Amino acid sequence: MKAIRRFTVRPVLPEPLRPLHDLARNLRWSWHTETRELFRSADPEGWRPADADPVRLLGSLTAGRLAELGRDEEYLGRLAEASADLKEYLDGPRWYQEQQAAGAELPAAVAYFSPEFGVTAALPQYSGGLGILAGDHLKAASDLGVPLIGVGLLYRHGYFRQSLSREGWQQEHYPVLDPNELPLDLVREADGTPARVVLALPGGRSLYACIWLARVGRVPLLLLDSDVEENAPGERDVTDRLYGGGSDHRLLQEMLLGIGGVRAVRTWCRLTRTPEPEVFHTNEGHAGFLGLERIRELAAGGLDFDAALEVVRAGTVFTTHTPVPAGIDRFDRQLIARHFGDDGELSGVPVEKILPLGRETYPGGEPELFNMAVMGLRLAQRANGVSTLHGAVSREMFSGLWPGFDPADVPITSVTNGVHAPTWVAPEVFRLGAGQVGTGRAHQVLAGGPVDGEASSSPQAGTPRRWDAVGGIGDQEIWELRRELRGQLVTEVRRRLYASWRRRGAGTAELGWIDGVLDPDVLTIGFARRVPSYKRLTLMLRDRDRLRELLLHPTRPIQIVVAGKAHPADDGGKRLVQELVRFADDPRVRHRIVFLPDYGMGMAQKLYPGCDVWLNNPLRPLEACGTSGMKAALNGCLNLSVRDGWWDEWFEPDFGWEIPTADGSAVDEDRRDELESNALYALIEDRVAPRFYDRGATDLPDRWIEMVRSTLVNLGPKVLAGRMVREYVERLYAPAAQARRALGPAVARDLAQWKAKVRAAWPKVSVDHVESVTDTVAGGSAELGATLSLRVRIALGGLDPDDVEVQVVAGRVDSADAIADAQVFPLKPAGGHDLEDRWLYEGPLALDRTGPYGYTVRVLPSHELLASGAELGLVAVPNEATGEGAGVLMR
Repeated sequence: MKAIRRFTVRPVLPEPLRPLHDLARNLRWSWHTETRELFRSADPEGWRPADADPVRLLGSLTAGRLAELGRDEEYLGRLAEASADLKEYLDGPRWYQEQQAAGAELPAAVAYFSPEFGVTAALPQYSGGLGILAGDHLKAASDLGVPLIGVGLLYRHGYFRQSLSREGWQQEHYPVLDPNELPLDLVREADGTPARVVLALPGGRSLYACIWLARVGRVPLLLLDSDVEENAPGERDVTDRLYGGGSDHRLLQEMLLGIGGVRAVRTWCRLTRTPEPEVFHTNEGHAGFLGLERIRELAAGGLDFDAALEVVRAGTVFTTHTPVPAGIDRFDRQLIARHFGDDGELSGVPVEKILPLGRETYPGGEPELFNMAVMGLRLAQRANGVSTLHGAVSREMFSGLWPGFDPADVPITSVTNGVHAPTWVAPEVFRLGAGQVGTGRAHQVLAGGPVDGEASSSPQAGTPRRWDAVGGIGDQEIWELRRELRGQLVTEVRRRLYASWRRRGAGTAELGWIDGVLDPDVLTIGFARRVPSYKRLTLMLRDRDRLRELLLHPTRPIQIVVAGKAHPADDGGKRLVQELVRFADDPRVRHRIVFLPDYGMGMAQKLYPGCDVWLNNPLRPLEACGTSGMKAALNGCLNLSVRDGWWDEWFEPDFGWEIPTADGSAVDEDRRDELESNALYALIEDRVAPRFYDRGATDLPDRWIEMVRSTLVNLGPKVLAGRMVREYVERLYAPAAQARRALGPAVARDLAQWKAKVRAAWPKVSVDHVESVTDTVAGGSAELGATLSLRVRIALGGLDPDDVEVQVVAGRVDSADAIADAQVFPLKPAGGHDLEDRWLYEGPLALDRTGPYGYTVRVLPSHELLASGAELGLVAVPNEATGEGAGVLMR
């Protein structure tokens, strides 16, 4: 029989154990080893069945066990220490507060919006790298004391749970998540009623949502939930599952995330009397509507749309994670118009002002679609990609929004992702490091903040602190640790593989072979991620005979652990999974290669430390960052990867191996896969496996161990989420807060009017004449060290010289006269204007490089409140047909 009503019965803790409640409700336990051990020791046998979730564990403890713990003096002492440690962590000053005390102008608070958050497996609200990155961002912000407020949605079915059919086909399951059984608390008004946000929908309907709070250390994470009684059935399902449904469904999710999210933040700040955010950070375009809600708020306060837009832009940061247009949400313009018209949301904000924000105005764009990333860029004064290479790809991909500018000048920077070391470093690795520097210092180092005895200010980007103490750990200790972790992975794989085969319908008598799967002394390669086609899950299967030879080599065998989920609607991805599974099912190799279904955080935390090599072979440059390899590196795992994402900028031979790529060559995709798979096989066969198995005088793989040590000491500090969050604070959040503070209502109106004036006049701005004066140029050549005196006449179309900046752009040129590695020098007004309103500008150009050299001149809008000269997307350059601004050659 089925129950007609479901509810949760919470345990009543004895008075001495009451601190366990606060420890369990704050997700800091998910990255604090001592707190996890405290809960595990409360019921060692029940810890795994509870999925290492303290809330579930406490709910399963018997009254007798609670009474026993309440009398255990040793346990109560540990509980008191953990409780005091949490209080100090939550209340004490950290890096951010030290920066403020030193005079840094930092935002009072930052709101961080993301469609998914991977904080812990106990709160399954993530699908892959985007969510894990968002969770790591919150945790690192907490460790550093950054006053962040996270905003997302609570999906009642999460993403999906994955299993396999007997034939190896992916199957999806959507278990119902009860918020009352999760580490969440309902946000309530002062009178105890649940706090609500409400959105207006077409046809007079409304979308209501309650707000659940997850405590991520010091950071509140607000999750909006539409499964409330006030909603009709259709509206209750808006937050049913992550990345599910069609366009209408996705649009409602993104409206609730962006618009409802801002309203949830306002509610939270009102109820808790915490400072309102000065900066809003949108993690991908899904939350982009938050900018429209903030415009509505300002319009309700009396600002016109254009002035409100300037205020919103000043305080907004937009992070793009996709290197391909197909990964961006786009909606039909009519659907947007219906939801934001007179009958829908954002009353007071004209829909004719909203629609242009998402219009694809660049060549090849579709004018009838509303592009969420395009809107995100137009609503944010500061934008970034998530690795150096991805920043360059993003500037190229979105360059059409800045016509006339080279991609290098497009105002999209990059902050390379990082990972939260306390979450991803295995306890065994942490203890080994703590043995060198002490537990307290080890916690500080992993968090990415300053450690005792070091300057409190963050290090310069690109020169992170080194973990030099790890260099003192002996070879034998490192090798024994690596074998211990490999052995733990073998045990975990066998357990999961057995459970998977049982779900596939196998009987116990069929599964004796699983006891021989994997070997703790064999070189272990890991590959785990989502399964879109560009990540090439099956590249390793390109030459199956050659792969079998590697797996079964008599003296240097390898073993491979694979995991990954295909999107439920991606049958192509599911076929890739099935292809890999069928190969791994082959009795000849199934003890050497396994596919583990239902990849998630719990599995990942065992997989990364236990692997010797982390494999990544995407189609370059389609991997925006690829943080799984970072997590592996923090545990002494070496990377074997295509030079894409973060590996492109931080690869060194001491950290692993680069897989040669065929990108840029004129080959089709099939030929490219063939070339790169052959390179992968050759690397494993000729370099990776020999280095693992070759033994030195002490019967240890000396060169391999040295690579492990170098990875930990030199690469480890670079990949920290603490480093990443400090960069966001210093390079993006602080400037955004300062820009926002500068825009009071009157200043915002003036700035909007100035921009309107410049846009109206710009068609008449031109570079009319460029000449150079020097005695050292002859026959198109000049000597190194010579100086050109440039004179330029500019038509300003009625603008004043203060409205523009005139620049000379110079550098080496290629055969097509394109300038590379450009340097920019300002030219200064040299006199008034003539009768044709042309102004004279002059300045020197020092020739400091040899070889083919050239220059040109450009005019950009200039205003003290612009973040860059490219912000308006306006530029005037010489007319190529006239030959004005022709380059000079230097030899």
